[in-house]
Amino acid sequence: MLSTPVSALLFDLDGTLVDTAPDLIAAVHAALAQTGLDSAADYHALRAQASNGSLAMIKAAVPQAEAQQQESLRLLMLQHYQRINGQQSTLFDGLAALFALAQTRGIAIGVVTNKPAIFTKPLLLKLGVLDKLQSVISADTTLFRKPHPAPMLLAAQQLRSAPKDILYVGDAERDIIAAKAANMPSAAALWGYINDDDAPPQWQADIMLSTPSQLTALLTTDMAIDR
Repeated sequence: MLSTPVSALLFDLDGTLVDTAPDLIAAVHAALAQTGLDSAADYHALRAQASNGSLAMIKAAVPQAEAQQQESLRLLMLQHYQRINGQQSTLFDGLAALFALAQTRGIAIGVVTNKPAIFTKPLLLKLGVLDKLQSVISADTTLFRKPHPAPMLLAAQQLRSAPKDILYVGDAERDIIAAKAANMPSAAALWGYINDDDAPPQWQADIMLSTPSQLTALLTTDMAIDR
């Protein structure tokens, strides 16, 4: 049991805090249309890869393409994504209420994502939550990305909380690995972009959450996590 209730929350971005898949998938299709290619994956297959980065989405869309062509498509996808970033993205249901509750209880909130800063802050600003965050760590904020603990530890400094008192919420195994490496309790966000190859019970997160409302319920009870 933690010695004190959790004093701060950190979220992964894509698939945990924000449903960014519609914009990411639109960018993939725009890149393919521009080059005259058809996707081999349906919407749900692409959505399942949305937490794994642009190259994973391109590989899912055109697995038959050579590596050089996939990289060219990835760069083209990112050009389109920069243009449409945030147009269809939304906070997952229940998280706006959680933000409000956290503010009333003095619980700081931050984001640690492997998404580059060129996309991260414009998205959060468009969604109206940037000013509600006490820390935003993007892929290029430190020299390392998750699962390395460096981004997590920088976020803890900015939140002015000890890592052991911060709950990190993410929808990928690397999120849980990064949290453990930083000595943070972790929660697996099962509402996120989890594909058929994922096995969340094997990630060994401290808790598993099916919906954001479960996290809100924990906040109302001065949650402390068994570890």
